[in-house]
Amino acid sequence: MAAGPGVAVQSNSPASELTLSVSQAGFQSHADRIKSEDVSEAEKQSRVNALLERLHAKHNASRPWQETSKVVRQAMEKRGVMNAAGHQLLLTCLETLQKALKVTSLSSMTDRLESIARQNMLGSHLSPSGTECYITSDMFYVEVQLDATGQLVDVKVAHQGENPTTSEGENFEEFSKHLKGLVELYKLPGDNKLKTKMYIALQSLELDLTKMMHMFRLATNATTVETILHGSVGLLTARSGGHLVTLQCYVSPYDIFEEELDLTDSNVPRSLGISVSVTIEGTSAIHKLPIAPLITGSHPVDNKGTPSFSNVSNSNSVELPACFFLKMNQPMPFSLSFIQKLGKATSIPVFESLPSLSPLYQLIVQSQLQLLEEGNALSVPHSMHFNSVLPDQQHCYFLNGDAPVQDGHCLQGALVTKIPFRHPAQVPLLLDIIRHQAAYNTLIGSCVKQTSLKEDTAGLLQFEVCPLTDSSFSVSFQHLLTNLWSVL
Repeated sequence: MAAGPGVAVQSNSPASELTLSVSQAGFQSHADRIKSEDVSEAEKQSRVNALLERLHAKHNASRPWQETSKVVRQAMEKRGVMNAAGHQLLLTCLETLQKALKVTSLSSMTDRLESIARQNMLGSHLSPSGTECYITSDMFYVEVQLDATGQLVDVKVAHQGENPTTSEGENFEEFSKHLKGLVELYKLPGDNKLKTKMYIALQSLELDLTKMMHMFRLATNATTVETILHGSVGLLTARSGGHLVTLQCYVSPYDIFEEELDLTDSNVPRSLGISVSVTIEGTSAIHKLPIAPLITGSHPVDNKGTPSFSNVSNSNSVELPACFFLKMNQPMPFSLSFIQKLGKATSIPVFESLPSLSPLYQLIVQSQLQLLEEGNALSVPHSMHFNSVLPDQQHCYFLNGDAPVQDGHCLQGALVTKIPFRHPAQVPLLLDIIRHQAAYNTLIGSCVKQTSLKEDTAGLLQFEVCPLTDSSFSVSFQHLLTNLWSVL
């Protein structure tokens, strides 16, 4: 009798008796339901107990090891071929078990590293001594050095044609993020030779951006916060492992107050404020990108730290089906006019095809609510009324984002996740536009609260925030002394 696909069960086996008994009970139960459904729960439980006793008796009976081995071997020989979904499910279960196991030895550490490599579709192998684990791809490899007890000694990353460099990775989760970042970096079109050219272009850009930040500081003697808010490339954090170069370009007063510390280059959290990552990605269009640093000299040409760039030529640039990108650390609302300014600064449209537009204030409110709820999506209140309780006052803000601004239409915008560009000199222009929009969003977002108040609350002060242009708005309120409406 067959007890499933590809598994044979003997006729006198417990599974066979269980199948027969359940089938007979099913038929009997079905007949009983047709007649009068008078089988009680006690009778059902009695039949189950009797069946379990028979199974226990069968299990306790002694069986020669050869017979058990034969049954297992027959079952394995006749097992069916696992489909792709089943295979993936099995891998997921194995990875979950690996994460749950505590790493206490060299073998358990290497097992975990090989598991992480499989998750990222990478190869892995051990050195003859077993204390070096190599995680490899066509474009890079990661060397993890361990001691005899499985403790981490060092982690090194080597891109094609480069010497290994030490990378960070304090735990398995962080190490996985680095690997994922490295894999994403090389998701580029073309063969390995073309990908290498794109990587060299990114390296050249990173060198120029690093030099631009140093030149700005040399000319202005700016502090960390001043560098973030006014620097030509913001505060640059160098690429490390799978973490891309980061440019922190805007922090709000709230960000600074919440940190409650004197911000320096060494203690600024990567997640603070608005930042962009610098990368290269494949595009449908061909762009001429530099494959060598373009900054000439080591001193700025003015008191703002502006560098001098050499001209783009065939000797220092190459045409590639790719483009540099500034990737936002979180999707950010931009007005339509600001999106057009971004495209004008680079001569490359931000979107290959413009997405459907939404009211800008609605996008700002949605983004602010997600921040308040730590990433959980919330619906935007239809009324756009928000309450705030201050120490001596209670406010209600009405965001009138539907007010006509341009050609009788309300202010429109879209969420921007990345901005294309071709030349390092374009980065300061793009960051200025990002800062302008971020400041506008911060002011409007400061009205968004989750406080609940009754509409007839005594002494509730009403404020109406209404857009005037893509970069200005008015605030109307009832004056406390004259009891008249005033406008700022």
